[in-house]
Amino acid sequence: MAKNDTKKGNWSGRFNEPVTELVKRFTASIGFDHKLALYDIDGSLAHAEMLAAQKIITQKDLKAIQSGLKSIQKEILAGNFKWSTDLEDVHSNIEKRLIDKVGDAGKKLHTGRSRNDQVATDLKLWLRAVIDEIIQKIRLLQLSIVQLADKHQKTIMPGFTHLQVAQPVTFGHHLMAYYEMLQRDLTRFEDARKRMNHLPLGSAALAGTGYPIDRYRVAKKLKFADVCENSLDAVSDRDFAIEFTFAGSLLMTHLSRFSEELIIWSSAMIGFVEIADRFCTGSSIMPQKKNPDVPELVRGKTGRVTGHLMGLLMLMKAQPLAYNKDNQEDKEPLFDTANTLLDVLTIYADMLKGITVNEKNMKEAALKGYATATDLADYLVSKGIAFKDAHEIVAKVVNAAIKKKCNLSELKLDELKKFSKVISNDIYSHLTLEGSIKSKNHIGGTSFEQVKKSINKAKQRLK
Repeated sequence: MAKNDTKKGNWSGRFNEPVTELVKRFTASIGFDHKLALYDIDGSLAHAEMLAAQKIITQKDLKAIQSGLKSIQKEILAGNFKWSTDLEDVHSNIEKRLIDKVGDAGKKLHTGRSRNDQVATDLKLWLRAVIDEIIQKIRLLQLSIVQLADKHQKTIMPGFTHLQVAQPVTFGHHLMAYYEMLQRDLTRFEDARKRMNHLPLGSAALAGTGYPIDRYRVAKKLKFADVCENSLDAVSDRDFAIEFTFAGSLLMTHLSRFSEELIIWSSAMIGFVEIADRFCTGSSIMPQKKNPDVPELVRGKTGRVTGHLMGLLMLMKAQPLAYNKDNQEDKEPLFDTANTLLDVLTIYADMLKGITVNEKNMKEAALKGYATATDLADYLVSKGIAFKDAHEIVAKVVNAAIKKKCNLSELKLDELKKFSKVISNDIYSHLTLEGSIKSKNHIGGTSFEQVKKSINKAKQRLK
């Protein structure tokens, strides 16, 4: 490489002047894509082995490349590698260092590939590892949920619609709703991993290469399920980044909903739960305050991740085939999404272990709002009254209880009989919170028995 090549770029032969310092800073990605360095080396080692197996480079060159790349790998892991903005990106930095170390053999590594298929491969290798880590962290969060639900299989609380007391449920049942959401999240990440697990390398810049390469050999070495079958699509596809960020956005949306409930439940007015001190902060002016900062920040970061999804969609919406420099903008939102998800999943799993539940407050709240009114309607239906008529009767009973300022179960039998003659002494077992919950004994219901079954099933899944 000529003396001034570094300042012009590794494509400098075509140009008569170097780019300006501002353009260099504006176009460089090394400030963030160095995160791909170890994956870039893995891809390069697999590519070099294939080139040698296909007799495109010699075994001597292969050994030199392998030795040089492994030496660079050690420098990166030790934090001794010097990244240069002059060399634009992680790929060129590593290639330049390799050439410095092993000479002409290093110049042969780029045979049969382009930075276009190289970066797509590196991104997939990195993202595949991230998805594997996220899946494990989702399982750990699910385990925290299941353990908390297991303690509260029979803890009664109000179930809500429109944030109004609707019907009694158990806290265990409520928690297991989030387990189910996370299970769908987990499978979305698994599905995204399967779809992205096709090798772009070998597509070169956009049209493939004239060298007799063996893409399947590289795919096998790098544990890809298959190769991308269209070179134009392979180098310009960022569906995998968008799909990952979508799965992340939906995961964050679920945790934002959970956070909102924890914030409400932990308020002094509700007092259902207390979040451990290590996940809260105080006020600089009000000494009595205990603020639920972690769930609030999770709720806030949901907008951040969803914003990255929108950004990636807009990034791709008008790009013609094939690769365009626009695609350099995919990495920062992708990296930030991954970091956010990993941090949130880790802290949430730990936070749930520090949740204290006020069972008394939960049960007292369930007694407000006439939560067993629907059970009274169901009782009337079991006595032969059409549901529409039963609904009307119960509405009148509730009005009577409101005027008397008592719970439905506190109304006397003769008072209840004024609304329907079919009501008898057995009505009171239907008007208790426990009776209401026990009656929902079918799969998906909130009965103690069904909640126990769902928890046990989840435990088996998580083994």
